[in-house]
Amino acid sequence: MPNSSGQDSTGAAHEINSSDQQKVRRALFKISAAAGLAPFTSLLPGCATGSAGIAAGTLKTGSPIGRTHRVMPSKDTVRVGQMDPAAPAAVVIRSGDVVHYDGTWTQWGNEAKYGMSFEEREPIRKKYPAGPYSLIGPVEIEGAMPGDVVECRMLKIHPIDWGWNSSPKGVGALPADFQKPYLRYLKFNKERTAAEFLPGVTIPLAPFQGVFAAQPVGDKPTSGILAGSYGGNLDLAELIVGTSLFLPVQVANARIWTGDSNGAQGDGVVNQTAIETALEELQVQYVLHRKVALTNPMVETPTHWIGLGFGESLETALISCLRQVIAWISKATAIPLDDCYGICSVAASFRITQYSNQTGTVYSSIPPKGVHCMLPKALFTPELQAKLENSLRNE
Repeated sequence: MPNSSGQDSTGAAHEINSSDQQKVRRALFKISAAAGLAPFTSLLPGCATGSAGIAAGTLKTGSPIGRTHRVMPSKDTVRVGQMDPAAPAAVVIRSGDVVHYDGTWTQWGNEAKYGMSFEEREPIRKKYPAGPYSLIGPVEIEGAMPGDVVECRMLKIHPIDWGWNSSPKGVGALPADFQKPYLRYLKFNKERTAAEFLPGVTIPLAPFQGVFAAQPVGDKPTSGILAGSYGGNLDLAELIVGTSLFLPVQVANARIWTGDSNGAQGDGVVNQTAIETALEELQVQYVLHRKVALTNPMVETPTHWIGLGFGESLETALISCLRQVIAWISKATAIPLDDCYGICSVAASFRITQYSNQTGTVYSSIPPKGVHCMLPKALFTPELQAKLENSLRNE
């Protein structure tokens, strides 16, 4: 018998009749937008709600949902710390198909366990100098080629029932201020919507994947700590259920990796970690868009477009992000570059995505600092909004 993911008990994928699903989604989009609710997918069974600060709206639904493919985390489908170009595909799909990840692993190859002391975790950390992230994949999209873009639509993100926040000595934005390493475990409520940090302090959960990447060019593995035009260690807390990530394709068939499951995170990630966790379930629809001139990852939420910039300093990250957003607006709308600069200055919000500092860790790579631009859709007329949306999908 097929399960709810359109598969039988062996894990084989079956065709799913998507017409009823699409009708339900379109109806939920309309209801949520009219009522001021969260994005449509948060209204579907088992889906988490959106992060604070994103108002109601809709995403362009576009492609119908195709087949659903199941990927299990295992030693065959997970690489710890790095994206390996020699790894066989975890699954090969077509544009519009959904990948049902039957869970993700905690950091360090699922060796992080609830209640372990910092001292117990240290030998595990040292086993993985390329980085801590348990990266699952790669997902190959048939026909994807450099110059294309893969849209990653977040359909469902459901965490396990616990997580942690930690900070080794000498890391984060204040590396010299704290003389002892820090580690706190958190239990999540039954609904996986909140966690008590301390008595009297409750953290709303807004789960997301910190790492999403298309395989970079080259024949050597790339550390998941890094980020660039291919994606990577984005650490963008806005990348929740109901949003889309656009990744420029770097190699044939794209080869998408994901990892670093987080329960909640503040902009900046100032002590180096979010609520680190794993997922019971992740569902992502991958849609291929041909010949899209995108040089860096971008994100679309119901109400904002989000540009991303990375660099060794916050200054270089900000400049990279700003230039990308200005060029994208101008090319899509024909608004002059200097006017786009002005729009960004008076109406966009530039935020610190992550302030990374790994000098006190065992990892061989240094993650970039990140800045992201929150560009409100409401600034633009429906005609200009359509042009901006179409520029990401080449429609």
